[in-house]
Amino acid sequence: MSAHRASSTKSRRPQRRPGSRALHDVLYRSAKQNKARRFHALYDKVARSDILARAWDEVRENRGAPGVDGVTIDSIEEPGVETFLEDIAKALKEQTYRPAPLRRVEIPKPGTSKRRPLSIPTVKDRVVMTAAKIVLEPIFEADFLPVSFGFRPKRSAHQALEAVRVEANRGADWVFDADLKDAFGSIDHEALMALVADRVFDRALLKLLRSWLRAGVLKDGVISGTQAGTPQGSPISPLLCNIALHVLDKAWTEKSGGLGVLVRYSDDFVILCALRVRAEEARRKVTEILRPLGLELNPDKTRIVCLTRGKEGFDFLGFHNHKVESRKWRGRFYLQKWPSAQAMKSAKTRVKAATERSQALLPIEDVVRNLNTMLRGWNEYFRYGNSGRKFAKLDSYVHQRLAIFASTKQGLRGHNWKRRFNAAWFKSLGVHRLSGTVRYELRMPGGERCR
Repeated sequence: MSAHRASSTKSRRPQRRPGSRALHDVLYRSAKQNKARRFHALYDKVARSDILARAWDEVRENRGAPGVDGVTIDSIEEPGVETFLEDIAKALKEQTYRPAPLRRVEIPKPGTSKRRPLSIPTVKDRVVMTAAKIVLEPIFEADFLPVSFGFRPKRSAHQALEAVRVEANRGADWVFDADLKDAFGSIDHEALMALVADRVFDRALLKLLRSWLRAGVLKDGVISGTQAGTPQGSPISPLLCNIALHVLDKAWTEKSGGLGVLVRYSDDFVILCALRVRAEEARRKVTEILRPLGLELNPDKTRIVCLTRGKEGFDFLGFHNHKVESRKWRGRFYLQKWPSAQAMKSAKTRVKAATERSQALLPIEDVVRNLNTMLRGWNEYFRYGNSGRKFAKLDSYVHQRLAIFASTKQGLRGHNWKRRFNAAWFKSLGVHRLSGTVRYELRMPGGERCR
């Protein structure tokens, strides 16, 4: 990364806003101290200049495509952000703000030929949604339980995977591997708003949230209404999803925890049980809990997995989890994880796209630079676990694809990756290598380290 690009990236990072931090702490402490409290004066906080400034920082950092109005982040920054935020604040205070329809696009599902819908709000709407999330998050965060790891402060997918590993190694050999059918698109609006209203008694803010749920979707020039769901792609959706699925977390923890341990990351979750009969009962209980929310299990993808002596494994959060016999203690099996087949396929697809014949006019240095950006991001996520063999395979594939690319540029036949474009040549390119970067240590919530 060039010095200019590095400094530009650094300048876009969200700044610490002392006023918004103080508000967060007050709301969190108040909600934590009184579990029955309903908060009244919240809407005016969304329109505060420091909250909107922090929201803008987050939206700018995430970048993202324009919405139906075609307005981009750069087009707002050029004349100045202050006027843009002042106009938003004025519209919110006068309650004249109305969200635009969402722009619907279809994006490919990683590692598959299928596509999934993504609903893109305008930049203006993303700023207001983020401001609302900043105000609401500490209130609901005070209620959320340790079994939930997705889109929460100081919690991560790696911590969810570590919780799975620990429980499996304690003897949980049966996994209820759940898959929800279109979770973001199916959540019942009335059920969701009732859950929000359990903590929020500010009519203006509730109206604001409802306006986003009902904003509609623009596709092929036609606006269609939305009767259920929270749009996947908007900044407020992960929080709303967690509010809805907190019903599952709470019901399971209070009434069904004896069946097994729930580990949830947004709408993706597993339950680890000691016995098959408990996993079967977990399926029944979960179905009952989710029904009032308008959610149901996908029968084609939901399954019960036997981990005993490495018999079966399951994919969770991009990793394949499988028990493997210990080399030191024969007969003992411990859960390990490595990039799933789908994750590997997705990575190879991206490598191939970057080295296609259509890219042959580019200097190989540019191709390597683009590859390194992708490989470093992929490496940062999958380096935690038992990924050594998968990393070696992907390194080899990158080498092969670059050899094909170089052969194409030079008009040579064949791949030439073992002689002309050999290991020494590959190393000289400065390609980011995955091999040798695996780490097994992980810091869990609270600061303790796990191995």
